[in-house]
Amino acid sequence: MCRPIRLYQPSQKGRVELWHVGGSHLWSSSSHRQSVVNWKPCNGARRSPPDSLDVYGWSSSVLLAPHWRMWPAGLGWPHAWSPSGSNATANRASVAWETKHDRGVPRSFPPEVAVHLVKLACERPELCGRSLSQWDCHELARQLMAEGIVEEISASTVRRILAAHQLKPWRHHLWLHPKHPRDAGFYATVSELIDLYTRPLRDDEMVLSLDEKTSLQPRPRPSPTLPAQPHNRPNRLAHEYKRAGALNLFAALDTRSGQVYGQCYDRKRQAECIAFLEHLDREVPEPIRTIHLVCDNVSTHHGQEVTRWIAKHPRFVVHFTPVHCSWMNQVEQWFSILQRKRLRISDFDSKDHLRAKIDQFIKEWNQQAHPFNWSTKSVAKIMAGAPALAA
Repeated sequence: MCRPIRLYQPSQKGRVELWHVGGSHLWSSSSHRQSVVNWKPCNGARRSPPDSLDVYGWSSSVLLAPHWRMWPAGLGWPHAWSPSGSNATANRASVAWETKHDRGVPRSFPPEVAVHLVKLACERPELCGRSLSQWDCHELARQLMAEGIVEEISASTVRRILAAHQLKPWRHHLWLHPKHPRDAGFYATVSELIDLYTRPLRDDEMVLSLDEKTSLQPRPRPSPTLPAQPHNRPNRLAHEYKRAGALNLFAALDTRSGQVYGQCYDRKRQAECIAFLEHLDREVPEPIRTIHLVCDNVSTHHGQEVTRWIAKHPRFVVHFTPVHCSWMNQVEQWFSILQRKRLRISDFDSKDHLRAKIDQFIKEWNQQAHPFNWSTKSVAKIMAGAPALAA
C-alpha cells in the first residue's frame, strides 16, 4: 500500500477523491469508506480495473501516476494529467491507459531525429529561411515538423534531447575581439596603472580616476512616486514620463580617500572636459603638485584642445587605460553606486532638479567616502586574467 494521494482537486459540480492504491502501481482507487458525491462517469471511464490487476471491491478507479508536471513528455500520457479541472483526470484516465496499453512501450524517436535536431540547433535560423534571432524549443519543434522529420514532437522533448547534448541555443554571449594586441606594451600599461593604484604616494601626489556618465535623463512623471508600504508593497513609480533633456556628469574619484569631484554639463565635448579640469585645478589644494589623471581613450580626453590645456598645466599628468579596459578606471565602480542608489528611480522635474540631486548625492558621499581596495591579491588576479582577453 502506497502513501495516499489526491490526484486532482474536486470542483463544485462533482468530484472523485482517490486515496488508495490497489495491487498494481498503475491504479489508484477510491474505497467504499470514502464517499463519492455527485460524480458520473463519462468518456469511457471505468468503474473498476481489469481483474488481472488483482484489485477488488473498489467503487471507482483511475490510473495512478506522478504529478502531471513531473511526468516525462512523450510517454503516451497526453490527456490524462492536466493542471486544473475537476473530472478531467478521472474522465480521461482510462482512455490514456488504453492508449498506453495498446502501444505496449513508451513512444520514442529514432537517433536520426536527435542528429537532425542537434544540427539545427548548431546553425543560425537564417540558414533555414527563418526570420529568428535565435532558436528556442518551440521553434525547433516547429522546424522539425515543417521539414517532415517527425509528424509531431513537443518542446519539452526537444529540450531533453538538447540537454543530453549540453545545448542551449536560446542563450547568447557577447564577445569582443581586441583591436590592439595584448603584447608587451599592453602589460606595461596595465602594470603602470596597477602600480599607480597600489604604491604609497608622496605628500604632494594625488591619483584621480576621471570619466563621464552620459545621457542622464530627468524623466518627470505624471504622478508622484509613492514610497513603500507595509504588507510587502514596494515603491510605486508611474510608467509614463516626459522628455526633459539630458545631462552629462563629469566625475573624478580620489583613489586613496574615495572623495568624488563632480560637475554636470549639458553636452560632452572637449570644452566641457576643459571646464571640469579647471574645476579640479581650483578644488585640489595647492600643496598637491602632481595630479595623476586616469582616463580612457575617448577623444574628449586626448583631443587637441585638451592636449594644449594639459601642456599649459604641468600639474596634471594623464595616464590612459588600454583600449576596452574601462574596468581599470575606478570611477566606474562609483558610477555603479550612483546608478543603484540615486538614479534607479528617475523622476526628476527638470535638468536643474536632477543636477541639484546629483550634487547633493556627491556631498553626502564625501561625508563618508571610502576608497576601493585594490590589494596585491586583486592585482594578481587581474594580471592572471589579462591573457584571457587576447584569447
